[in-house]
Amino acid sequence: MRILFLTHAFNSLTQRLFVELTARGHQLSVEFDINDAVTEEAVALFRPHLILAPYLRRAIPRTIWQAHVCLILHPGIKGDRGPSALDWAILNGATEWGVTLLRAEAEMDAGPVWASASFSMRPAMKSSLYRNEVTEAALRAVFEALDRLPDYQAGRWQPQAQSLQPMHPTLRQSQRAIDWSRDSVERVLAKIRSADGFPGVRDQLFDQPCHLFNARSYPATGVPGALLGRAAEGVVRATPDGAVWIGHVKRVDAIKLPVALAFAEAAALPELAPSVEEITYREITYREVGEVGYVGFDFYNGAMGTAACERLLAAYQAATRRPTKVIVLQGGTDFFSNGLDLNRIEAAASAPDESWRNINAMDDLCRAIIETPDQLTVSALRGNAGAGGAFLALAADIVWARRGVVLNPHYKNMGNLYGSEYWSYLLPRRVGAAAAKDIMRRRLPLGAAEAAAIGFVDASFGDAPSEFEGELAQRAASLANSVDFAEQLAAKRRRRQDDEAVKPLAAYRAEELRQMQRNFFGFDPSYHVARHHFVAKTPHSWTPRHLAIHRELGWQAPE
Repeated sequence: MRILFLTHAFNSLTQRLFVELTARGHQLSVEFDINDAVTEEAVALFRPHLILAPYLRRAIPRTIWQAHVCLILHPGIKGDRGPSALDWAILNGATEWGVTLLRAEAEMDAGPVWASASFSMRPAMKSSLYRNEVTEAALRAVFEALDRLPDYQAGRWQPQAQSLQPMHPTLRQSQRAIDWSRDSVERVLAKIRSADGFPGVRDQLFDQPCHLFNARSYPATGVPGALLGRAAEGVVRATPDGAVWIGHVKRVDAIKLPVALAFAEAAALPELAPSVEEITYREITYREVGEVGYVGFDFYNGAMGTAACERLLAAYQAATRRPTKVIVLQGGTDFFSNGLDLNRIEAAASAPDESWRNINAMDDLCRAIIETPDQLTVSALRGNAGAGGAFLALAADIVWARRGVVLNPHYKNMGNLYGSEYWSYLLPRRVGAAAAKDIMRRRLPLGAAEAAAIGFVDASFGDAPSEFEGELAQRAASLANSVDFAEQLAAKRRRRQDDEAVKPLAAYRAEELRQMQRNFFGFDPSYHVARHHFVAKTPHSWTPRHLAIHRELGWQAPE
């Protein structure tokens, strides 16, 4: 079946649907929703059997939905209507929510229902719920709708009319506004969580207007509204019943950054010395279970700046000195890693210089993992990974991924970056030279099942993060306790020695960095332009050709 994705952006949910439907044998093409004329042209070129809109911000043209089956994915329960659906659910404290797949009609969100799916709400950021619960529910609903399509076409089934609720409006900043003198910790968190990712909660810090993101509870007390101090790169602000840690802000006409980077005034605040129970904001953790050491890292949006890489390298090196047999690199629930911290690079005094520092810090970390002599190493991907973060995972001896993980192991979408992190050594070693070239050329997302099939990862298991973590613990313990552990470790050392003799790691790094130096410091500004548009969230003006296959030269839809 030919399915056209009509979407505002190729976001995490759209990518997961793309991966899963491709695996089921459907032919997919993507068109970004630029304007009605572009959309009409895409439909005429691709001649889809179905149009699926997983992420739209405006209505589909009447000329299209009247002539084609157009299914809209609404992130709300049946009957819910209007924008900011998930935002409202979080702010109102909903414990159960869902997604609805409905047919496009003239009235917004009023079309008949093709499928729906529900889920329990976690006390989490909107972006995290969207990437996990909303995405999994969307998959169930889309699969159900596709199973019903033949019966619909044969006249044996009809979608269900909705019992409509009143249209709710876009959630305004005035409705998210925090009253620091009255709002409890939970109420403040609900407001910030409902806006995390986008648009943030409008507030003030240091008497300057800004939008707040990335908040967690913090065990402290003080005068409501007062800034009590800083912890890591965030600040702690008091409420009537406790305090909240705020990690990121977006100042007026600026980009999202850690508070300490966005506001120089934060340096004057007292540094809080948290107890073990108070380090919920800590990005890097370490724990041991038997002979397995778990190096945990959970960087906001998966971005790893220079300092983050250096801290993680220090934590990893400390872990290698422990009397363990296995070291597990365990990224966050939402992201394992997305590589360079593009926002920090954009905010630096010299973006080329900071890019260079950042990529070298990533390379230092990767090399330490590759050259670990006394333990077997495992990358455990609970969440998605992209660009250098995907190749960071490959630095380990074994790679395990949760079934729902989506990988983007390529760089060229960011202004034709060549990439480093020893990818030119790690990727062909796993999938072969031909497949490595194809992965980098296609620039398409890779699902965990396909990644396991081609050898990019060693295994995928566990649907929910908790299921993955349970099996991860069992597998890691079995690896440490295996009767042939010594033989496995010896084989690893021999392979590293043999590979080094053929071509040293330093040579791979030097070749990659020569290309990266041209990206960062050369005459072609593509990387800097692409990075700026990425961090500024500039709307798309066209759909990349590797996604819009209907716009490829010579494309012709079969009869």
